[in-house]
Amino acid sequence: MKYYDSHCHLQDGRLSAFTSDVLELYKRLGVAEVVTNGTGPDDWEAVAVLARDSELVKPSFGVHPWKVNKVVAHWKLVLSQFWDLYPEAGVGEIGLDRWIEGHDLAKQEPVFLWQLRQAAERDMPVSIHCLRAWGRMQELLNEGPLPARGFLLHSYGGPLEMVQPLAKLGAYFSISGYFELENKEKQRTALKEIPLDRILIETDAPDMLGPNSSERYRFNDDDSLNHPANIVNVYAFVARLFDMPLEELAGQVESNYLRFFCSE
Repeated sequence: MKYYDSHCHLQDGRLSAFTSDVLELYKRLGVAEVVTNGTGPDDWEAVAVLARDSELVKPSFGVHPWKVNKVVAHWKLVLSQFWDLYPEAGVGEIGLDRWIEGHDLAKQEPVFLWQLRQAAERDMPVSIHCLRAWGRMQELLNEGPLPARGFLLHSYGGPLEMVQPLAKLGAYFSISGYFELENKEKQRTALKEIPLDRILIETDAPDMLGPNSSERYRFNDDDSLNHPANIVNVYAFVARLFDMPLEELAGQVESNYLRFFCSE
């Protein structure tokens, strides 16, 4: 059985001391590929290095909404060069965020829309972050353009009533272990409405840590970090959520992953 992590951040400095061990553990667990999302000019090269060093790493390059105030003047050129150098790459992580303190959608939107247009023109897989901005996000996605292959809403925590309209626009919905926490019943209700052919699974490691359990992978010196190997636990959670045998879910997710991330 193969596992696919549709959204993580292996380049994160908090994981740098463990990267080799994580990649070796991936192989033992049967992890086939992990999409490693850059968030800005300060980490794009680190993502590229990981992709060059490991066939398990699928790179993605983008400007996260938290970093729109930190981009250099020529960021579009630099970002385009990474996409040109890595034609298998995705666009992301990009998006809108009203949760972060001092948010400014007037700055976030142009950065998001330029990257979304690039994903559409190049037909690249795009990973979209959205927090407390679902109404505006739906408006912008309705206006398009969108990649022909669709788009990924990572760690989807939006309203139930948006699932079907977003799916009709081409959305894939990636589920993280964070929504297994006891107080996330509302989000789990929405996740159950995702069409089976649009389900993807992620860790968002080293963030979005799921519930404490004996099965959870840990780093000895920091139990607050989400270990990337917890992808196997997220699969188990999603199988329970959809009342599916784990092997059946894994086969469905593999089909979805390859259709979205690997189609020509």
